[in-house]
Amino acid sequence: MTQRLNAAGLGSLPPEIRRPAYDRKAVTTGIVHLGIGAFHRAHQAVYTDDILAADGRWSIVAASLRSPDTADALGPQDGLYTVSVRSREGESLRVVGAISRVIVAPEAVDELLRVMSSREVRIVSLTVTEKGYCHDPATGALNETHPDIVHDLAEPRRPRSAPGFIVEALRRRRAAGIAPFTVLTCDNLPSNGRTVKQVITRLAELHDPDLGAFVAAQVACPSTMVDRIVPATTDEDRVRIATALGATDAWPVVTEAFTQWVIEDHFPTGRPAWEAAGAEFVADVEPYEHMKLRLLNGSHSTLAYLGYLSGYETVADTMADSAFETLVTDLMDEEVTPTLHMPPDADLASYKRALVERFKNPALKHRTWQIAMDGSQKLPQRLLGTVRDRLDRNASIDRLALGVAAWMRYVTGTDEAGQPIDVRDPMAVRLRSLADGTSDPAGLARALLGIREIFGDDLPADPRFTRAVIGALGRLYEAGARRTVAGLA
Repeated sequence: MTQRLNAAGLGSLPPEIRRPAYDRKAVTTGIVHLGIGAFHRAHQAVYTDDILAADGRWSIVAASLRSPDTADALGPQDGLYTVSVRSREGESLRVVGAISRVIVAPEAVDELLRVMSSREVRIVSLTVTEKGYCHDPATGALNETHPDIVHDLAEPRRPRSAPGFIVEALRRRRAAGIAPFTVLTCDNLPSNGRTVKQVITRLAELHDPDLGAFVAAQVACPSTMVDRIVPATTDEDRVRIATALGATDAWPVVTEAFTQWVIEDHFPTGRPAWEAAGAEFVADVEPYEHMKLRLLNGSHSTLAYLGYLSGYETVADTMADSAFETLVTDLMDEEVTPTLHMPPDADLASYKRALVERFKNPALKHRTWQIAMDGSQKLPQRLLGTVRDRLDRNASIDRLALGVAAWMRYVTGTDEAGQPIDVRDPMAVRLRSLADGTSDPAGLARALLGIREIFGDDLPADPRFTRAVIGALGRLYEAGARRTVAGLA
Protein backbone atom coordinates (compact mmCIF):
# COMPACT_ATOMS: atom_id res chain seq x y z
CA MET A 1 0.00 0.00 0.00
CA THR A 2 1.34 3.47 -0.95
CA GLN A 3 2.29 5.69 1.98
CA ARG A 4 0.16 8.78 2.61
CA LEU A 5 1.75 12.17 1.97
CA ASN A 6 2.71 13.66 5.35
CA ALA A 7 5.42 15.65 7.12
CA ALA A 8 7.43 12.60 8.15
CA GLY A 9 7.67 11.43 4.54
CA LEU A 10 8.77 14.68 2.90
CA GLY A 11 12.39 13.60 2.84
CA SER A 12 11.60 10.45 0.90
CA LEU A 13 9.86 12.21 -1.99
CA PRO A 14 11.64 12.11 -5.36
CA PRO A 15 14.25 14.90 -5.62
CA GLU A 16 12.47 16.65 -8.48
CA ILE A 17 9.42 17.32 -6.29
CA ARG A 18 9.65 20.80 -4.77
CA ARG A 19 8.77 20.95 -1.07
CA PRO A 20 8.61 23.54 1.73
CA ALA A 21 11.94 25.34 2.16
CA TYR A 22 11.35 26.13 5.84
CA ASP A 23 10.81 24.40 9.17
CA ARG A 24 7.04 24.07 9.43
CA LYS A 25 7.31 23.61 13.21
CA ALA A 26 8.95 27.02 13.56
CA VAL A 27 6.35 29.13 11.75
CA THR A 28 3.44 30.89 13.47
CA THR A 29 -0.10 31.66 12.39
CA GLY A 30 -0.65 35.10 10.89
CA ILE A 31 -3.53 34.39 8.50
CA VAL A 32 -6.91 32.74 8.89
CA HIS A 33 -8.45 31.81 5.56
CA LEU A 34 -12.19 31.22 5.19
CA GLY A 35 -13.16 28.93 2.33
CA ILE A 36 -10.49 26.28 1.90
CA GLY A 37 -11.22 25.35 -1.68
CA ALA A 38 -8.99 24.38 -4.57
CA PHE A 39 -8.49 27.95 -5.75
CA HIS A 40 -6.98 29.18 -2.48
CA ARG A 41 -4.70 26.16 -2.31
CA ALA A 42 -3.47 26.76 -5.88
CA HIS A 43 -3.13 30.52 -5.53
CA GLN A 44 -2.79 32.49 -2.27
CA ALA A 45 -1.40 29.55 -0.28
CA VAL A 46 1.32 29.08 -2.92
CA TYR A 47 2.39 32.73 -2.70
CA THR A 48 2.48 32.38 1.10
CA ASP A 49 4.46 29.15 0.89
CA ASP A 50 7.04 31.00 -1.18
CA ILE A 51 7.67 33.67 1.48
CA LEU A 52 7.58 31.59 4.68
CA ALA A 53 11.28 30.75 4.52
CA ALA A 54 12.08 34.48 4.82
CA ASP A 55 9.29 35.37 7.25
CA GLY A 56 7.68 32.60 9.29
CA ARG A 57 4.94 34.72 10.86
CA TRP A 58 2.34 34.06 8.18
CA SER A 59 1.34 30.40 8.31
CA ILE A 60 -2.32 29.83 7.48
CA VAL A 61 -5.09 28.28 9.56
CA ALA A 62 -7.81 27.49 7.04
CA ALA A 63 -11.50 27.00 7.70
CA SER A 64 -14.20 25.17 5.81
CA LEU A 65 -17.55 26.84 6.41
CA ARG A 66 -19.57 23.88 5.18
CA SER A 67 -18.10 20.49 4.30
CA PRO A 68 -15.48 18.54 6.26
CA ASP A 69 -14.11 16.97 3.06
CA THR A 70 -10.96 19.09 2.76
CA ALA A 71 -10.18 18.77 6.46
CA ASP A 72 -10.66 15.02 6.24
CA ALA A 73 -8.26 14.89 3.28
CA LEU A 74 -5.55 17.19 4.62
CA GLY A 75 -5.68 16.32 8.31
CA PRO A 76 -3.85 12.98 7.98
CA GLN A 77 -1.37 14.76 5.67
CA ASP A 78 -0.38 17.39 8.26
CA GLY A 79 -1.95 20.02 6.01
CA LEU A 80 0.35 19.15 3.11
CA TYR A 81 -0.92 18.78 -0.44
CA THR A 82 0.43 18.76 -3.98
CA VAL A 83 0.05 21.47 -6.60
CA SER A 84 0.25 20.13 -10.15
CA VAL A 85 1.04 22.74 -12.79
CA ARG A 86 0.04 21.46 -16.22
CA SER A 87 0.84 22.93 -19.60
CA ARG A 88 1.45 21.76 -23.15
CA GLU A 89 5.06 21.18 -22.11
CA GLY A 90 4.17 18.75 -19.31
CA GLU A 91 3.58 18.70 -15.57
CA SER A 92 5.54 19.93 -12.56
CA LEU A 93 4.71 19.07 -8.95
CA ARG A 94 5.34 20.83 -5.66
CA VAL A 95 4.21 20.08 -2.12
CA VAL A 96 2.82 23.13 -0.30
CA GLY A 97 3.06 23.46 3.48
CA ALA A 98 1.62 26.93 4.15
CA ILE A 99 -1.58 25.56 5.71
CA SER A 100 -0.90 24.39 9.24
CA ARG A 101 -4.37 22.97 9.87
CA VAL A 102 -7.97 23.04 8.69
CA ILE A 103 -10.92 23.80 10.98
CA VAL A 104 -14.42 22.65 10.05
CA ALA A 105 -16.42 25.66 11.18
CA PRO A 106 -19.79 24.00 11.92
CA GLU A 107 -18.01 21.46 14.14
CA ALA A 108 -15.73 23.97 15.91
CA VAL A 109 -17.30 27.43 15.97
CA ASP A 110 -15.63 28.47 19.22
CA GLU A 111 -12.21 27.24 18.12
CA LEU A 112 -12.36 29.12 14.83
CA LEU A 113 -13.46 32.31 16.60
CA ARG A 114 -10.69 31.85 19.17
CA VAL A 115 -8.05 31.66 16.44
CA MET A 116 -9.52 34.61 14.51
CA SER A 117 -9.54 36.65 17.73
CA SER A 118 -5.92 35.93 18.64
CA ARG A 119 -3.41 38.78 18.57
CA GLU A 120 -1.00 37.00 16.19
CA VAL A 121 -3.62 36.81 13.40
CA ARG A 122 -3.42 39.98 11.34
CA ILE A 123 -5.21 38.96 8.15
CA VAL A 124 -8.45 37.08 7.54
CA SER A 125 -8.70 36.19 3.87
CA LEU A 126 -11.62 34.70 1.97
CA THR A 127 -12.41 32.61 -1.09
CA VAL A 128 -16.03 31.71 -0.41
CA THR A 129 -17.32 32.39 -3.98
CA GLU A 130 -19.76 35.14 -4.80
CA LYS A 131 -22.64 33.49 -2.96
CA GLY A 132 -20.68 33.29 0.30
CA TYR A 133 -21.00 37.03 0.94
CA CYS A 134 -24.78 36.80 1.49
CA HIS A 135 -25.25 39.96 -0.53
CA ASP A 136 -27.36 41.23 -3.40
CA PRO A 137 -25.11 40.78 -6.47
CA ALA A 138 -26.87 43.62 -8.30
CA THR A 139 -26.23 46.23 -5.56
CA GLY A 140 -23.49 44.79 -3.32
CA ALA A 141 -25.64 45.34 -0.23
CA LEU A 142 -26.05 42.77 2.55
CA ASN A 143 -29.04 40.52 1.91
CA GLU A 144 -30.67 40.85 5.32
CA THR A 145 -33.17 38.11 4.51
CA HIS A 146 -30.51 35.53 3.59
CA PRO A 147 -31.06 32.46 5.81
CA ASP A 148 -27.49 32.51 7.12
CA ILE A 149 -27.72 36.22 7.96
CA VAL A 150 -31.07 35.71 9.68
CA HIS A 151 -29.41 32.97 11.73
CA ASP A 152 -26.36 35.09 12.54
CA LEU A 153 -28.51 38.02 13.67
CA ALA A 154 -30.43 35.70 15.97
CA GLU A 155 -27.33 33.86 17.25
CA PRO A 156 -24.34 36.20 16.73
CA ARG A 157 -22.06 34.17 19.01
CA ARG A 158 -22.63 31.04 16.89
CA PRO A 159 -22.21 32.39 13.36
CA ARG A 160 -22.77 30.40 10.22
CA SER A 161 -21.78 32.79 7.41
CA ALA A 162 -18.38 34.21 6.51
CA PRO A 163 -19.55 37.77 7.31
CA GLY A 164 -20.93 36.46 10.62
CA PHE A 165 -17.61 34.92 11.64
CA ILE A 166 -15.72 38.07 10.69
CA VAL A 167 -18.02 40.40 12.61
CA GLU A 168 -18.08 38.25 15.75
CA ALA A 169 -14.29 37.90 15.73
CA LEU A 170 -13.92 41.66 15.30
CA ARG A 171 -16.32 42.22 18.22
CA ARG A 172 -14.21 39.94 20.41
CA ARG A 173 -10.98 41.64 19.40
CA ARG A 174 -12.44 45.08 20.11
CA ALA A 175 -13.64 43.96 23.54
CA ALA A 176 -10.16 42.58 24.31
CA GLY A 177 -8.35 45.69 23.08
CA ILE A 178 -6.72 43.86 20.15
CA ALA A 179 -6.33 45.69 16.84
CA PRO A 180 -8.67 44.49 14.09
CA PHE A 181 -7.34 42.18 11.42
CA THR A 182 -7.33 43.16 7.77
CA VAL A 183 -10.10 41.49 5.74
CA LEU A 184 -8.67 40.34 2.41
CA THR A 185 -11.24 39.06 -0.06
CA CYS A 186 -9.92 37.11 -3.05
CA ASP A 187 -13.26 36.43 -4.75
CA ASN A 188 -14.53 37.71 -8.08
CA LEU A 189 -16.67 40.59 -6.86
CA PRO A 190 -16.68 44.09 -8.32
CA SER A 191 -14.66 46.37 -6.03
CA ASN A 192 -14.37 43.32 -3.82
CA GLY A 193 -12.76 45.13 -0.91
CA ARG A 194 -15.45 47.79 -0.83
CA THR A 195 -18.14 45.16 -1.24
CA VAL A 196 -16.99 43.08 1.74
CA LYS A 197 -16.55 46.28 3.79
CA GLN A 198 -20.14 47.25 3.00
CA VAL A 199 -21.43 43.80 3.93
CA ILE A 200 -19.60 43.43 7.25
CA THR A 201 -20.23 47.03 8.28
CA ARG A 202 -23.96 46.61 7.80
CA LEU A 203 -24.03 43.29 9.64
CA ALA A 204 -22.05 44.79 12.54
CA GLU A 205 -24.39 47.78 12.59
CA LEU A 206 -27.42 45.49 12.83
CA HIS A 207 -25.83 43.84 15.86
CA ASP A 208 -24.71 47.07 17.52
CA PRO A 209 -24.45 50.58 16.03
CA ASP A 210 -21.20 51.22 17.91
CA LEU A 211 -19.69 48.03 16.49
CA GLY A 212 -20.82 49.10 13.04
CA ALA A 213 -19.11 52.46 13.46
CA PHE A 214 -15.94 50.70 14.64
CA VAL A 215 -15.87 48.40 11.60
CA ALA A 216 -16.52 51.32 9.26
CA ALA A 217 -13.70 53.39 10.73
CA GLN A 218 -11.09 50.83 11.76
CA VAL A 219 -11.23 47.70 9.57
CA ALA A 220 -9.15 47.66 6.39
CA CYS A 221 -10.58 45.74 3.43
CA PRO A 222 -8.15 46.08 0.51
CA SER A 223 -9.34 45.09 -2.92
CA THR A 224 -7.63 42.36 -4.93
CA MET A 225 -7.59 40.80 -8.35
CA VAL A 226 -6.75 37.09 -8.53
CA ASP A 227 -6.20 35.06 -11.66
CA ARG A 228 -5.42 31.39 -12.08
CA ILE A 229 -7.48 28.64 -13.69
CA VAL A 230 -8.04 25.76 -11.28
CA PRO A 231 -10.24 22.92 -12.58
CA ALA A 232 -11.74 20.31 -10.29
CA THR A 233 -9.37 17.50 -9.32
CA THR A 234 -10.24 14.12 -10.86
CA ASP A 235 -9.48 10.56 -9.80
CA GLU A 236 -7.16 10.36 -12.80
CA ASP A 237 -5.23 13.32 -11.39
CA ARG A 238 -4.92 11.62 -8.00
CA VAL A 239 -3.55 8.40 -9.51
CA ARG A 240 -1.05 10.21 -11.74
CA ILE A 241 0.20 12.43 -8.90
CA ALA A 242 0.45 9.53 -6.43
CA THR A 243 2.58 7.63 -8.94
CA ALA A 244 4.94 10.58 -9.32
CA LEU A 245 5.17 11.19 -5.56
CA GLY A 246 5.40 7.60 -4.47
CA ALA A 247 2.79 8.63 -1.89
CA THR A 248 -0.98 9.08 -1.86
CA ASP A 249 -2.34 12.63 -1.77
CA ALA A 250 -6.06 12.58 -1.01
CA TRP A 251 -6.68 16.04 -2.46
CA PRO A 252 -4.05 17.53 -4.78
CA VAL A 253 -4.91 20.56 -6.88
CA VAL A 254 -4.30 20.97 -10.59
CA THR A 255 -3.69 24.35 -12.19
CA GLU A 256 -2.00 26.22 -15.03
CA ALA A 257 1.39 27.91 -15.11
CA PHE A 258 -0.12 31.41 -15.31
CA THR A 259 -0.81 33.13 -11.99
CA GLN A 260 -1.51 36.75 -11.10
CA TRP A 261 -2.36 38.58 -7.87
CA VAL A 262 -2.86 42.34 -7.75
CA ILE A 263 -3.45 43.77 -4.27
CA GLU A 264 -4.33 47.20 -2.89
CA ASP A 265 -1.56 47.96 -0.42
CA HIS A 266 -3.54 48.75 2.75
CA PHE A 267 -2.62 46.52 5.70
CA PRO A 268 -2.51 48.57 8.94
CA THR A 269 -1.19 45.71 11.09
CA GLY A 270 1.28 44.31 8.57
CA ARG A 271 1.35 41.81 5.73
CA PRO A 272 3.56 39.18 4.13
CA ALA A 273 6.02 40.29 1.45
CA TRP A 274 3.95 38.57 -1.22
CA GLU A 275 5.63 40.76 -3.83
CA ALA A 276 8.73 38.59 -3.34
CA ALA A 277 6.63 35.71 -4.73
CA GLY A 278 5.35 37.72 -7.69
CA ALA A 279 2.28 39.54 -6.34
CA GLU A 280 1.83 43.15 -7.42
CA PHE A 281 0.86 45.83 -4.88
CA VAL A 282 -0.89 48.87 -6.34
CA ALA A 283 -2.81 51.94 -5.18
CA ASP A 284 -5.89 51.10 -7.29
CA VAL A 285 -6.92 47.56 -8.20
CA GLU A 286 -10.10 48.48 -10.07
CA PRO A 287 -8.65 48.64 -13.61
CA TYR A 288 -7.08 45.20 -13.20
CA GLU A 289 -10.24 43.84 -11.63
CA HIS A 290 -12.36 45.00 -14.56
CA MET A 291 -9.81 43.59 -16.99
CA LYS A 292 -9.94 40.17 -15.39
CA LEU A 293 -13.67 40.00 -14.59
CA ARG A 294 -14.71 41.15 -18.03
CA LEU A 295 -12.09 39.57 -20.25
CA LEU A 296 -11.35 36.29 -18.48
CA ASN A 297 -14.43 35.60 -16.35
CA GLY A 298 -16.94 37.04 -18.81
CA SER A 299 -15.44 35.02 -21.65
CA HIS A 300 -15.23 31.93 -19.43
CA SER A 301 -18.91 32.06 -18.52
CA THR A 302 -19.93 32.66 -22.13
CA LEU A 303 -17.84 29.68 -23.23
CA ALA A 304 -19.21 27.55 -20.40
CA TYR A 305 -22.90 28.00 -21.19
CA LEU A 306 -22.59 27.87 -24.95
CA GLY A 307 -20.00 25.09 -24.81
CA TYR A 308 -22.10 22.94 -22.50
CA LEU A 309 -25.19 23.41 -24.66
CA SER A 310 -23.08 22.43 -27.69
CA GLY A 311 -22.04 19.18 -26.03
CA TYR A 312 -18.48 20.16 -25.15
CA GLU A 313 -17.25 18.85 -21.80
CA THR A 314 -14.29 21.18 -21.25
CA VAL A 315 -13.23 24.69 -22.17
CA ALA A 316 -10.35 23.31 -24.26
CA ASP A 317 -12.82 21.13 -26.18
CA THR A 318 -14.99 24.19 -26.77
CA MET A 319 -12.05 26.30 -27.97
CA ALA A 320 -10.99 23.55 -30.39
CA ASP A 321 -14.07 24.59 -32.38
CA SER A 322 -12.79 27.54 -34.40
CA ALA A 323 -16.17 29.29 -34.27
CA PHE A 324 -15.92 29.50 -30.49
CA GLU A 325 -12.37 30.85 -30.65
CA THR A 326 -13.61 33.52 -33.03
CA LEU A 327 -16.56 34.27 -30.75
CA VAL A 328 -14.43 34.78 -27.65
CA THR A 329 -11.76 36.77 -29.50
CA ASP A 330 -14.36 39.11 -31.00
CA LEU A 331 -16.16 39.39 -27.65
CA MET A 332 -12.95 40.53 -25.98
CA ASP A 333 -11.79 42.83 -28.76
CA GLU A 334 -15.02 44.45 -29.90
CA GLU A 335 -17.32 44.52 -26.87
CA VAL A 336 -15.19 44.27 -23.72
CA THR A 337 -11.91 46.08 -24.42
CA PRO A 338 -13.55 49.46 -25.23
CA THR A 339 -15.02 49.51 -21.70
CA LEU A 340 -11.64 49.13 -19.97
CA HIS A 341 -9.46 51.97 -18.69
CA MET A 342 -6.02 50.52 -17.98
CA PRO A 343 -2.79 52.12 -16.76
CA PRO A 344 -0.47 53.14 -19.64
CA ASP A 345 1.92 50.23 -19.06
CA ALA A 346 -0.79 47.54 -19.19
CA ASP A 347 -0.48 45.34 -22.29
CA LEU A 348 -4.05 44.31 -23.03
CA ALA A 349 -3.21 42.76 -26.39
CA SER A 350 -0.73 40.35 -24.75
CA TYR A 351 -3.17 39.58 -21.93
CA LYS A 352 -5.91 38.67 -24.42
CA ARG A 353 -3.59 36.51 -26.49
CA ALA A 354 -2.52 34.73 -23.32
CA LEU A 355 -6.18 34.17 -22.37
CA VAL A 356 -6.93 32.45 -25.66
CA GLU A 357 -3.94 30.15 -25.19
CA ARG A 358 -4.94 29.44 -21.58
CA PHE A 359 -8.47 28.56 -22.64
CA LYS A 360 -7.06 26.22 -25.31
CA ASN A 361 -4.70 24.39 -22.90
CA PRO A 362 -5.63 20.70 -23.39
CA ALA A 363 -3.79 19.69 -20.22
CA LEU A 364 -6.39 21.52 -18.10
CA LYS A 365 -9.67 19.60 -17.98
CA HIS A 366 -11.76 22.58 -16.89
CA ARG A 367 -15.34 21.40 -17.25
CA THR A 368 -17.92 23.73 -18.72
CA TRP A 369 -20.39 22.44 -16.12
CA GLN A 370 -18.09 23.51 -13.28
CA ILE A 371 -17.72 27.06 -14.63
CA ALA A 372 -21.48 27.26 -15.20
CA MET A 373 -22.22 26.92 -11.47
CA ASP A 374 -23.74 29.85 -9.53
CA GLY A 375 -24.51 31.87 -12.63
CA SER A 376 -27.08 34.04 -10.85
CA GLN A 377 -24.25 35.33 -8.66
CA LYS A 378 -21.71 35.67 -11.46
CA LEU A 379 -23.61 37.35 -14.28
CA PRO A 380 -23.78 40.84 -12.71
CA GLN A 381 -20.00 40.99 -12.38
CA ARG A 382 -18.90 39.07 -15.44
CA LEU A 383 -21.27 40.27 -18.16
CA LEU A 384 -23.86 42.80 -17.00
CA GLY A 385 -21.43 45.52 -15.92
CA THR A 386 -19.96 45.43 -19.42
CA VAL A 387 -23.46 45.48 -20.90
CA ARG A 388 -24.29 48.63 -18.95
CA ASP A 389 -21.12 50.38 -20.11
CA ARG A 390 -21.81 49.44 -23.73
CA LEU A 391 -25.40 50.68 -23.52
CA ASP A 392 -24.20 53.96 -22.02
CA ARG A 393 -22.23 54.40 -25.25
CA ASN A 394 -25.10 53.15 -27.39
CA ALA A 395 -22.74 50.42 -28.60
CA SER A 396 -23.52 46.88 -29.75
CA ILE A 397 -23.95 44.04 -27.22
CA ASP A 398 -24.61 41.11 -29.57
CA ARG A 399 -22.07 38.68 -28.07
CA LEU A 400 -22.69 39.78 -24.48
CA ALA A 401 -26.41 39.26 -25.01
CA LEU A 402 -25.73 35.79 -26.42
CA GLY A 403 -23.83 34.91 -23.24
CA VAL A 404 -26.78 36.04 -21.11
CA ALA A 405 -29.22 34.15 -23.33
CA ALA A 406 -27.09 30.99 -23.09
CA TRP A 407 -27.31 31.22 -19.30
CA MET A 408 -31.11 31.49 -19.60
CA ARG A 409 -31.22 28.44 -21.84
CA TYR A 410 -28.95 26.51 -19.46
CA VAL A 411 -30.92 27.21 -16.27
CA THR A 412 -34.09 25.72 -17.70
CA GLY A 413 -32.52 22.45 -16.58
CA THR A 414 -32.94 20.65 -19.91
CA ASP A 415 -30.36 20.57 -22.70
CA GLU A 416 -30.86 20.62 -26.46
CA ALA A 417 -31.23 16.83 -26.57
CA GLY A 418 -33.92 16.86 -23.89
CA GLN A 419 -31.56 15.56 -21.20
CA PRO A 420 -31.54 17.02 -17.68
CA ILE A 421 -28.90 19.59 -16.68
CA ASP A 422 -27.68 19.49 -13.09
CA VAL A 423 -28.02 23.22 -12.42
CA ARG A 424 -26.07 24.22 -9.33
CA ASP A 425 -27.13 27.69 -8.25
CA PRO A 426 -28.43 29.34 -5.05
CA MET A 427 -31.52 30.33 -7.08
CA ALA A 428 -31.92 26.98 -8.86
CA VAL A 429 -35.45 26.30 -7.57
CA ARG A 430 -36.63 29.80 -8.42
CA LEU A 431 -35.01 29.69 -11.85
CA ARG A 432 -36.59 26.34 -12.67
CA SER A 433 -39.99 27.54 -11.47
CA LEU A 434 -39.82 30.58 -13.75
CA ALA A 435 -38.67 28.41 -16.67
CA ASP A 436 -41.46 25.89 -16.11
CA GLY A 437 -44.01 28.71 -16.15
CA THR A 438 -43.19 29.78 -19.69
CA SER A 439 -43.65 28.13 -23.06
CA ASP A 440 -41.64 30.30 -25.46
CA PRO A 441 -38.19 31.95 -25.54
CA ALA A 442 -39.55 35.49 -25.24
CA GLY A 443 -41.62 34.54 -22.21
CA LEU A 444 -38.64 32.78 -20.62
CA ALA A 445 -36.41 35.80 -21.18
CA ARG A 446 -38.95 38.21 -19.71
CA ALA A 447 -39.51 35.98 -16.69
CA LEU A 448 -35.81 35.70 -15.89
CA LEU A 449 -35.15 39.37 -16.60
CA GLY A 450 -37.64 40.07 -13.80
CA ILE A 451 -35.15 38.80 -11.19
CA ARG A 452 -34.10 42.12 -9.74
CA GLU A 453 -31.21 40.63 -7.73
CA ILE A 454 -29.53 39.76 -11.04
CA PHE A 455 -30.61 42.36 -13.56
CA GLY A 456 -31.57 45.32 -11.36
CA ASP A 457 -34.29 47.71 -12.47
CA ASP A 458 -32.50 49.34 -15.39
CA LEU A 459 -31.69 46.51 -17.76
CA PRO A 460 -35.19 44.97 -17.93
CA ALA A 461 -36.51 48.44 -18.77
CA ASP A 462 -34.04 49.01 -21.62
CA PRO A 463 -35.43 47.73 -24.93
CA ARG A 464 -31.94 47.63 -26.46
CA PHE A 465 -30.98 44.97 -23.92
CA THR A 466 -34.24 43.03 -23.83
CA ARG A 467 -34.49 42.88 -27.65
CA ALA A 468 -30.92 41.60 -27.95
CA VAL A 469 -31.37 38.92 -25.28
CA ILE A 470 -34.77 37.75 -26.55
CA GLY A 471 -33.41 37.58 -30.09
CA ALA A 472 -30.35 35.59 -29.03
CA LEU A 473 -32.43 33.19 -26.93
CA GLY A 474 -34.78 32.63 -29.85
CA ARG A 475 -31.83 31.72 -32.08
CA LEU A 476 -30.51 29.28 -29.46
CA TYR A 477 -33.86 27.48 -29.38
CA GLU A 478 -34.30 27.55 -33.14
CA ALA A 479 -30.79 26.69 -34.34
CA GLY A 480 -29.00 25.35 -31.26
CA ALA A 481 -25.85 26.72 -29.65
CA ARG A 482 -23.26 25.43 -32.14
CA ARG A 483 -25.05 26.76 -35.21
CA THR A 484 -25.78 30.06 -33.47
CA VAL A 485 -22.11 30.54 -32.61
CA ALA A 486 -21.04 29.48 -36.11
CA GLY A 487 -23.41 32.10 -37.50
CA LEU A 488 -21.45 34.81 -35.72
CA ALA A 489 -18.05 33.67 -36.99
